[in-house]
Amino acid sequence: MDIKEIQNLIKFVSKSGVNEVAIEQGEFKITIKSEVAGSEQVFVQQAPVMAAPQVMPAAVQAPVAAPEAAPAATEAAPAENANLIEIKSPMIGTFYRRSSPDKDPFVNVGDSISPGDCICIVEAMKLFNEIESEVSGKVVKVLVDDNSPIEYDQPLFLVDPS
Repeated sequence: MDIKEIQNLIKFVSKSGVNEVAIEQGEFKITIKSEVAGSEQVFVQQAPVMAAPQVMPAAVQAPVAAPEAAPAATEAAPAENANLIEIKSPMIGTFYRRSSPDKDPFVNVGDSISPGDCICIVEAMKLFNEIESEVSGKVVKVLVDDNSPIEYDQPLFLVDPS
């Protein structure tokens, strides 16, 4: 599948209102997921299933009519999270909450963390980077699913510093 076919597929997905499309041809896999805001994420994988997906964000916007209750919900969320600190991703890669599938997560909701504590791993270009906390506090929420692709500066955890 060439880039032109991928672009046409992205346009089709944005116009059709479909939330997710996955195509597999031999060792080539592509998944296009549409987010709530109408932007598209494209995940392309060429190789055996064990390889990490290559992430190509696409800046395709679909016209979506926003419900009228949405602004009220977005105004209430910052008020609730005003005292919370976001721990953000320092790089693009794949987010892992644990060092291996048979191990416990580095941190869970309710755990206390301090600067220097390993809180997760981000795999980037076949390198596993331990991400250490720069703040101390209590983990309130994990914002990313385990084994999912993440972007630079994407919030990963919410921490209550008190």
